[in-house]
Amino acid sequence: MTLRAARRVRDFKPTVFAEMSDLSARHGAVNLGQGFPDFPGPAFVKDAAKRAIDRDLNQYAHPHGVPELRQAIATDWTDRFGMEIDADRHVTVTSGATEAIFDSILAMIDPGDEVIAFEPVYDSYPASVQMAGGTLRAVRLEPPDWTFAFENLKSAVNDRTRAILLNTPHNPTGKVFTRPELQAIADLAIRHNLVVVTDEVYDRILYDGAVHVPIATLPGMWERTLTINSTGKTFSLTGWKIGYAIGPDHLVTALRSVHQFVTFATSTPFQVAMAEGMADARRNGYYETLLVEYAERRDALTGILGRAGLPAAPVQGSYFLMASFENLGFATDVDFCRFLITEVGVTPIPPSALYLEPASAPKLARFCFAKKISTLIEAGNRLDRAGVAAANAAGG
Repeated sequence: MTLRAARRVRDFKPTVFAEMSDLSARHGAVNLGQGFPDFPGPAFVKDAAKRAIDRDLNQYAHPHGVPELRQAIATDWTDRFGMEIDADRHVTVTSGATEAIFDSILAMIDPGDEVIAFEPVYDSYPASVQMAGGTLRAVRLEPPDWTFAFENLKSAVNDRTRAILLNTPHNPTGKVFTRPELQAIADLAIRHNLVVVTDEVYDRILYDGAVHVPIATLPGMWERTLTINSTGKTFSLTGWKIGYAIGPDHLVTALRSVHQFVTFATSTPFQVAMAEGMADARRNGYYETLLVEYAERRDALTGILGRAGLPAAPVQGSYFLMASFENLGFATDVDFCRFLITEVGVTPIPPSALYLEPASAPKLARFCFAKKISTLIEAGNRLDRAGVAAANAAGG
């Protein structure tokens, strides 16, 4: 007799990111799919981790995060956004931003509750909502500018709606929500007494004058918002899994009640290193250099894909872009991505996996440019060698 899994996870399959990365490895493709850098993180942060390990800071940390990292996060927030927060009461360190999102959803959502998110939607969001017994309702962002109809957002709210899940800068589209858009979301949240969980892990990666506005800083929003972030994204050290949540006492207390039983605590030496890194980065120009280097990578990949007949939508933030394959004759983004991996040797991600109704997804593929310029050039060389053959193979 086969033992069955719980109903809450029976429909879960390996994520599209893992599936495409496995296929990429089997075919030796240049992986522009999964969102991790292939270049080293900054030496000043890695050196800080080595020092922390050598100081024997290797036992359990405080469940809420080491005090120095919580203080660094609070100081950074206050300096950037002009809002005083308390490191002890308002900040919790988690094992990556994904854990913070999961903790937030389990802390705030009861079975039968509904959560609104903007589609395409990062795949951990629906999974977290499902495990909490809730239902996700999607409001679609429309290409190429990834705007949404406010009427669609209003109509998504009903008596069961409990929360809005926001992601800005947005993965996978690269959209940065504008202040008027955020104000409209905030007004709706206040009117209907909704919690907002906002994933802002790419808030340091912006282009062309785009401005990141945390929705928690808008009038009336602090008391109903949990803001999620990730030092791993900012410092290109994603394997360290150091995320955090910021919010008012009552929401953070609820989040901590989940966090203590999910991971209890997060890696001590890496937390200490990130605390030093955040302080050093403000002095040594790291954040400014980060913007320049990512803009170069974005522009390089946009040009490479454009020459291959894959025009990219504008990117305002994050290290992803969406490129159109509409003129190449493929029926679905999965078909296109599999072809690109197996026949061309370049790996994107099919965004249809990030839609509640995959068949309705536009003919786009997501590419990650958190890569060395040499990696992007190699991807371009492979696309160039494929040339018109890719389109011909698809069409005939």
